[in-house]
Amino acid sequence: MSRFHLRRYMPKTLMGRSILILMIPIVVIQLVVGFIFFDRLFRDVTLLKTGEVARQLEFALQSSDPDALIKLGFEVEKVANFTGRGDSIAPLDFTGKNVIEKLRTQFSNVAFVDLTTDDHLVQFGMNFDGQFIQVSFDRARASARNPHQLLVAMTIASLLMSILAVLFLRNQVKPIRLLAKSAEAFGKGRNIPFRARGAAEVRLAAHAFRAMKERIEQQIQQRTLMLSGVSHDLRTPLTRMKLSLSMLEDNEEIEHLRKDVIQMEGIMEEFLAFARGDSAERRQQVDAIALARTLVENNKRAGKTIVLNASDAPIYLTCRKLAITRALDNLLSNAAQHGDQVSLTIQDNEKDVVFMIEDNGPGINPQDRETAMRPFERLDSARNQNQANGSGLGLAIVADIARSHGGNLALSDSEALHGLSATITIPK
Repeated sequence: MSRFHLRRYMPKTLMGRSILILMIPIVVIQLVVGFIFFDRLFRDVTLLKTGEVARQLEFALQSSDPDALIKLGFEVEKVANFTGRGDSIAPLDFTGKNVIEKLRTQFSNVAFVDLTTDDHLVQFGMNFDGQFIQVSFDRARASARNPHQLLVAMTIASLLMSILAVLFLRNQVKPIRLLAKSAEAFGKGRNIPFRARGAAEVRLAAHAFRAMKERIEQQIQQRTLMLSGVSHDLRTPLTRMKLSLSMLEDNEEIEHLRKDVIQMEGIMEEFLAFARGDSAERRQQVDAIALARTLVENNKRAGKTIVLNASDAPIYLTCRKLAITRALDNLLSNAAQHGDQVSLTIQDNEKDVVFMIEDNGPGINPQDRETAMRPFERLDSARNQNQANGSGLGLAIVADIARSHGGNLALSDSEALHGLSATITIPK
């Protein structure tokens, strides 16, 4: 439980984790060195210097020379009593406790030690030969004046080294970011130039990605060429069949054969459109509203009524125009085929554009929607597809176009028309 809780606060990026790995040892080293310096070296120096001052004071108090205290740098004054006075030390006075400890060890009759009234002096009271006296001497004689100088120097040096290390890490992480950006763009059908650089492991990953990209592109090109050849080979016998059927006398059987040939041509064209994809088309900036109005007008001329729900302001989208047009037209035609009420709604989000096509047809069962978007899948019970032409590639083509743009196709129930709702989300 605690491990999972700690993971939520860990940096998510490689740069953040690298900085964390770098900074933790630096902070730990600072703490260890600071502890050793103050608790060992500086404590020992303070005790040694305070002990030396205490011995000088003891010698001056016992000396027959009346000026011995002044000569040794002590100020002594007699007071009535020390009632209510106790030891006082500043919160950040790291060596004050050592000074007090040594004075009380050296003189058993110390009443108080004052280190706060004047931070440049050590003032303490004691009972000497039945008299109350207050002794003052320079604090620098008991401990170092600037004990923090070592830590300040260490901190500045650590900060400088950390800045240099962060700059170095940034240069090492940058090729990884470019590699991830190039891979993401390739998944969306874009091509971002990428040059292998950085550490050996990053270069190895870049070369592997580039080789994989080239193999995929070569495979797609070979598939397209092969299917183009198949298309050419199939068109010839289909043309001969159409020519032969046109020369025969019209009857019911001949008419059925002609429809079969036309259906075969449609299936072949649909199959080639799916296999060819849209990778050859270049991206361009398109006004999604204008594109939608054109599709609605085209369907209107074909006798289909489609309601467009969109703002008057243009919505610009960088995409493959013909591919998006083909995907939307496919969904609109499919919706108009299975319903007499069709609507196209366009929403402009911050990072993407949403096209939602709704109809009042029979819809598709929720458990069959994933299957409907697979290639060559036709649902007998859904939307009367057993009476429709095609090879079951319509939704598969739309889903493939959406994925090639980095988006997705989702099927759901239409709340407005109570039929099917097909939503295409395309990043800007």
